[in-house]
Amino acid sequence: MTFEKTYEIKGHDRLIIHLPERFKSKDKVKVRIEAIEDDREEKISKLKKAAKDSLFLADISEITIDFKDSDEEQS
Repeated sequence: MTFEKTYEIKGHDRLIIHLPERFKSKDKVKVRIEAIEDDREEKISKLKKAAKDSLFLADISEITIDFKDSDEEQS
């Protein structure tokens, strides 16, 4: 059983985690702290570039063709 949530700490040195109900009967939980490098504008910029990248678009087209038959089987 896992629970994952991203918290903004903005320079604070404490974090309070409210556990979901399903964890309250447990005696132990594991907590892992991982720094997330998140530059939203940079990610948006990369997505916009990918939408115009000819190699990326060719890959998407190829994948679409590859899965066309299997998609039609589902219908």
